[in-house]
Amino acid sequence: MEDVGALMNRIKQRDPQAFERLYDAYNQLVYGVAFRMLADRPAAEDLTQTVFLKVWNAPELFRGGNLAAWLVRVTRNRALDMLRSRSARAESELPEALPEEETLEDVAFARIDAQRVRAALAGLPDEQREPIELGFFGGVTHEEIARRSGAPLGTIKTRIRSGLRKLRNALAEAVTV
Repeated sequence: MEDVGALMNRIKQRDPQAFERLYDAYNQLVYGVAFRMLADRPAAEDLTQTVFLKVWNAPELFRGGNLAAWLVRVTRNRALDMLRSRSARAESELPEALPEEETLEDVAFARIDAQRVRAALAGLPDEQREPIELGFFGGVTHEEIARRSGAPLGTIKTRIRSGLRKLRNALAEAVTV
């Protein structure tokens, strides 16, 4: 795949082929994070579409660095918004339509991504893995993690930052895009 900066510059110039390349390279990552957090296939698909529409409509929001990490952060933030929205309204009625069966291909790709992330997370020390899981997949704030663990807030932030660095390196070794 071409340099991320060059690819994003092409997207800023509204190059549909560049956008397709970006989507092909990162859609499973975005969907995997969305599905892991939302546990709802249609919501994860909608969130994936929202994230990539954001990239297309406002590519200048990416200011360089690790594109995969930026996409995960955008996905995580949008998923947390969706989870907060869900908890704000009562959902006592049955949905109008039952979700359709997942296709084998979608399930396989989501499992591959999820297995890769789970394996990388399992390789982290507990003191780093647990706050990452609570913060990224549980939607718990750093302050709440510090309160629950009894560790200072700065320590929690350092553990998360160190763990994410190790996680990023482990995932980069496992993936060749």
